[in-house]
Amino acid sequence: MVFLNVSHNTALVAASVVIALAAGFTGLTLSKDLSKQSISRRKISVAASAIALGGGIWSMHFVAMLGIQMPILFYYDAAITLASALLAILIVGTALLLLHFRERTPATVSAAGALVGCGILAMHYIGMAGLQLCRAVYTPLGLGLSAISAIGLCIAAFWIAYGQRTNRSILLGTLCFGFAVCAVHFVAIANTRFVAVPTLNEFGPVMSNETLAIGVIISSFVIFGGFLWMGVTFFIPPIPLTHDLVVDAAEPAADPVSRPAPVALRIPCEQNGVTHLIDPAQVAFVRAEGHYTNVYTKSGQHFCVWPITEAVKRLAEAGFIRTHRSYLVNPVKVDHFERNKDNGVCHFAESCMPPVPVSRSNLKVVRDALGL
Repeated sequence: MVFLNVSHNTALVAASVVIALAAGFTGLTLSKDLSKQSISRRKISVAASAIALGGGIWSMHFVAMLGIQMPILFYYDAAITLASALLAILIVGTALLLLHFRERTPATVSAAGALVGCGILAMHYIGMAGLQLCRAVYTPLGLGLSAISAIGLCIAAFWIAYGQRTNRSILLGTLCFGFAVCAVHFVAIANTRFVAVPTLNEFGPVMSNETLAIGVIISSFVIFGGFLWMGVTFFIPPIPLTHDLVVDAAEPAADPVSRPAPVALRIPCEQNGVTHLIDPAQVAFVRAEGHYTNVYTKSGQHFCVWPITEAVKRLAEAGFIRTHRSYLVNPVKVDHFERNKDNGVCHFAESCMPPVPVSRSNLKVVRDALGL
């Protein structure tokens, strides 16, 4: 078996790294603050983020492959090349669905990172299977190192990016994601040898480097367009909403009587595509359900887009107290309190209301709020 001499175009290698970083930034920024969006907009944002991250994995790989120079002419199978892109987008999309439509626990974040790492590996090796007139020969060391770097770095990227969802954590997560994508490719390629194959093994139409370059340019254009779009909202600080911070000395102060009264707090609940605004005074308790909450009133159970952390922040001023990590209770609606050995239970007058548990750490707060 005679291995081919392989060299790399430095400019295209550098371009592939930049594409990986731009795709990581775009995808992770697109998925920021999704808990404040409606379900339909959340789905669109997750889909766009999956296209950005998965398309970035694919674009990075094939920009780097365009930089590979061998002493023979070689082609790509168009069907396999397209399949590798679609697979990367679908796997990344599945990981994002776990993060944004399930409870975000440490196990969920780790599983999502590992899934994206497997997606990078699958995209790389399926994309390499599309080579025509040459064949890649892998080594166990290259396979092992690429798998470890992909899964490990992607788990780190998602732990960092989804830790606090701040601008700083997204930037650090972008670096980890870009490094993961590049590490898989270059670690694998460094331990891969190529041999010439005399015949084509066509699964789909054959595609030259020139045709592939057109597809990569289009995908990169979309990624950098998203990068610029996200960068505008990411780096420019938000404009303060209040007008009381700066007062022009030439203008008289506005009459406070003429200012609009603040809008009373109400809880947005969705049903059949319609958002209903519920008065907190009608609510008995709120229960966490993944990244969302269920609001319980006398009329029944309602779906709310707020996560439990947002509900705690907004309903504290309405007198709600946290009885458990997954429950908020309106003390006014509690009919009686049952104390157990290390915890308790709040009961409501309405028979349709299920009891609410009180954890040991919240016993004092609940008893004080109920005047016990």
